[in-house]
Amino acid sequence: MSVQNTRLEVMKFLEKDIETSVNQYLMPVEKIWQPTDFLPDSQSDNFLEEVKELRELAKDLPYDFWITLIGDTITEEALPTYESWLMTVEGIDQLGPNSWSNWVRSWTSEENRHGDVLNKYLYLSGRINMREVEISTQYLIADGFDIGTGSDPYKNFVYTSFQELATYISHNRVSQIAKQHGEKRLAKMCKMIAGDEMRHHNAYSEFVNEIFKVDPSEMMLAFLHMMKLKIVMPAHFLRESGQSIGMAFEHFSDCAQRIGVYTAQDYVDILQKLIDRWEIGKISNLTDEAEKARDYLMKLPARMAKISERLVIPEQGHIFKWVTPATL
Repeated sequence: MSVQNTRLEVMKFLEKDIETSVNQYLMPVEKIWQPTDFLPDSQSDNFLEEVKELRELAKDLPYDFWITLIGDTITEEALPTYESWLMTVEGIDQLGPNSWSNWVRSWTSEENRHGDVLNKYLYLSGRINMREVEISTQYLIADGFDIGTGSDPYKNFVYTSFQELATYISHNRVSQIAKQHGEKRLAKMCKMIAGDEMRHHNAYSEFVNEIFKVDPSEMMLAFLHMMKLKIVMPAHFLRESGQSIGMAFEHFSDCAQRIGVYTAQDYVDILQKLIDRWEIGKISNLTDEAEKARDYLMKLPARMAKISERLVIPEQGHIFKWVTPATL
């Protein structure tokens, strides 16, 4: 049997439990929070007063924080790219009665709220050049991304397991910094977004765990492939107006590193968490090639930690069109 046919067989085997995963890891639409729960109520007589308070509190947030928050927002707003990507994965049939496609749509519906609430907050804050942010968002959706997974479900689920934990860390740290600056509204909304991301991480990690039980060698090789390739962030093509693809991403990453929202060490820690969660060191019945892959993966966090220690982040950042220091 070909590798592709094996993947399809495994996806069909796992599909019987996907509806359970939807109920376990995703929230019913009418019970989960919505963006308006955390924003000034536009139907209230106190709406303008609430907006004024929000704008006053936003004045105390530092420049690198704003750039990181904007980058996170644009990343969340590029959701059409992520749904269309997942719908191309082997075993996910968007046209037929397929539990996997139901998972993707349900996951997307939860993720969609993140960009909504953050975008509205940025708009109401009065600190942001929203037109420039909107241009970057449109570019990111139009440019798409290339994360090296192809249509392979094994590689895709490694990516989502990693990436959902990374976004949990990022939103959770943004929440903590906002709270330190007295912006409790933003802190709460980012905390709730982080909670969603952790649930999604747990779901995708469990998908990988189940694949390890039925196809351990191929799953191990897929894990190795993604870690050798390196997990790129969904916004790695990020750009501002007048720029070419990807020019803004490194500067955005530097901002996140400077304020400790997402660092090179976090990348290493996530890798170690996945190795521990999937109990990579205990997996048996592997081919010789997969055994070598496992040995490589077990040593990889220590190697990457040494590399991360040598990284130098510029003290002075790029001046973004989204917001300039003079406007803060």
